[in-house]
Amino acid sequence: MTDTRLTHFNEEGRAHMVDVTDKNTSDRSATAAATLRMNAETMELIRQGKLKKGDVLAVAQVAGIMAAKKTSELIPMCHPLPLTKVDISFQERSETEMDVLATVKTTYVTGVEMEALTAVTATALTVYDMCKAVDKGMVIAEVRLLEKTGGKSGDFHRA
Repeated sequence: MTDTRLTHFNEEGRAHMVDVTDKNTSDRSATAAATLRMNAETMELIRQGKLKKGDVLAVAQVAGIMAAKKTSELIPMCHPLPLTKVDISFQERSETEMDVLATVKTTYVTGVEMEALTAVTATALTVYDMCKAVDKGMVIAEVRLLEKTGGKSGDFHRA
């Protein structure tokens, strides 16, 4: 059974960074996703590379990678991690919906779920930023962890 106690609070009930000193190093990975909803015209402009700011998906990929590497600077209780892989990809769901996917890996004492979630969020925000001139109504939705492997708590796979 998984331990359901919140671990980011000390005995006095104050926030603290979890002590991972005695944890074992293991291979760990996490994949997260976010869904972008937009006008069909916006999707077509992205596909054709016709937005004035440049190649939207290439710039967004770099933003996602950078965000994964800086997660511990953004999320107060995250440990800085030696990431061994960050991969950002895109999957069109329909003419108006696109999924952003991020897979992050490390061999370390703590997992990379927050890095994957931060990566997809920053990637989606970058797509929005680059497309907002033509589609201010874009929606970033359903940011979610799809799977994680490794570590004491075991694997997780979203049904």
